[in-house]
Amino acid sequence: MILIAITGASGISIAVKLLNYLKEKNIETELIISKAAELVLLSEANIRITDIQQLATTYYDVNDLTAPPASGSYKTDGMIIVPCTMKTLASIANGYSDNLITRAADVTIKEKRKLILIVRESPLSPIHLENMLKLANLGVVIAPPIPSYYINPESVDELIDHTVGRILDQIGVESDIKRWGDE
Repeated sequence: MILIAITGASGISIAVKLLNYLKEKNIETELIISKAAELVLLSEANIRITDIQQLATTYYDVNDLTAPPASGSYKTDGMIIVPCTMKTLASIANGYSDNLITRAADVTIKEKRKLILIVRESPLSPIHLENMLKLANLGVVIAPPIPSYYINPESVDELIDHTVGRILDQIGVESDIKRWGDE
């Protein structure tokens, strides 16, 4: 089971594609959506929260600190925050667990499970970079959704598909993305 969290950064379409792909592969997912992400869902992707909730096996309210992912005894195969705001990154890097997303990330780190952050911001400030380095030194995967131009994309959708494929690589799920050297 993969825990997916969506925060209020731009790039919601990556999360939607990821959830759709995992659902097609019958991989169990649990979902948490921040309040800011609810607003971005509507403005950026014209998606209602109820539509995206249906892509996951289980949905948790972001303010429910009694939900299973808040406990280290609750087993997951890892957690992906996509997209991940710099606020969420800073909270995780500094142990500030004020909602279920940051608490679940804190638990994921302390239990030495896979945590993947699809961070969204540009340009990056020294504070952002320090927080990323702090987490990377703990084994957290920092994976900004930087396009792979060698795939010669013909659309933004192809770039999103490739980004999702690279995320899936991190959790050991096969995808059919174009790889370097593929013809």
